[in-house]
Amino acid sequence: MIPLSEARARILAAATLLPAEQVPITEGLGRVLAADVVARVTHPPTAVSAMDGWAVRTADLSVFPATLSRIGEAPAGRPFDGVVGPGQAVRIFTGGALPAGADTVVVQEDAEDHGATVTLKDGGGPGRWVRPAGQDFAAGDIGVPAGRRLTVRDLALAASMNVPWLRVRRRPRVSILATGDEVVMPGDTLAPGQIVSSNSLALAALVRQLGGEPVDLGIAADSVDSLSALVSAASGTDLLITIGGASVGEHDLVRSVLGAAGMELDFWKIAMRPGKPLIFGRMHGVPMIGLPGNPVSALVCAWLFLRPLLLAMQGLPADDELRDAVLGRDMGGNDARADFIRARLSTDGEGRLVAEPFPKQDSGMLSRLAWADCLILRAPHAPPARAGDRVRVMPLDAL
Repeated sequence: MIPLSEARARILAAATLLPAEQVPITEGLGRVLAADVVARVTHPPTAVSAMDGWAVRTADLSVFPATLSRIGEAPAGRPFDGVVGPGQAVRIFTGGALPAGADTVVVQEDAEDHGATVTLKDGGGPGRWVRPAGQDFAAGDIGVPAGRRLTVRDLALAASMNVPWLRVRRRPRVSILATGDEVVMPGDTLAPGQIVSSNSLALAALVRQLGGEPVDLGIAADSVDSLSALVSAASGTDLLITIGGASVGEHDLVRSVLGAAGMELDFWKIAMRPGKPLIFGRMHGVPMIGLPGNPVSALVCAWLFLRPLLLAMQGLPADDELRDAVLGRDMGGNDARADFIRARLSTDGEGRLVAEPFPKQDSGMLSRLAWADCLILRAPHAPPARAGDRVRVMPLDAL
């Protein structure tokens, strides 16, 4: 067995940054930028009014009330083409271009419109209720930097910068192959001794959430021919994930079959719980992760190893979010493996984050993982811990 930190380092060393491709902005949500979004326009392109009101000269506002002659209007998109002179005003609307000669806006609440004239009862100095040209951004400004996963807000900014196309990282294509005579897909008829497989569906969802494209290869029977045939279908993808068949039983064929097919084994077995029998290698240069079949082991390992690998392939950092908490229940000492304890989070009367582990931590109990808010991290050979002790937790909000 190798330590958890070494396993992660070896897997991340296999990450190859995927090439960029161009997509329309309408397809940019969730994609990772490969090139900065640079403004093609200045916004606003000229000084505009921030309110409905009157565009005037500050020089005409020395005494209130001030009655000025109305000489036109400036709605948004239809600028007034004249010049505001002494004693004159232009009716202006939000977003309307500030006319030449005017340097301030008096809001309509502080004015009485008489048709040919307007009486202003209050007003500010130069620039009041005026958005100057380039207040938001200027042409050439970087709006969204490369290396960022695009959000709705990012797309809104890119659109306002008049950027219709985006350079993004290609989505990682991930082959997912389940194994085992005992597993069937949800909805299929169960024969005696069979169970419903959750792993393929859950891993495909995680791949999508991380920005990848899952390729479901189905379920291979516990035979060399079945496993060999389905593994060959992974050709052309960026990563191969197998589920099950990674342990030491007579029906655990993944290592031997993939080895015969050309897999270069990097390591097998990690000093962690759940998830000890994890395989990592390369199939003709393509990274391959063999996850354990137990559903909790598969998902915890996917979170710890598959997630950072997929993020790195898209140029994103793979740092884990860790938080401090206090333990809500006593725990015994740990053995030689790093342990990831499923737990629920709450806040006590002192405002402290409390992590209460489930009493039973079996790797086949998917319900506990679904109910958990976090994983409590326990180092190898950790001594017994008591309620109230400080612990480090990894939130599972996104899993």
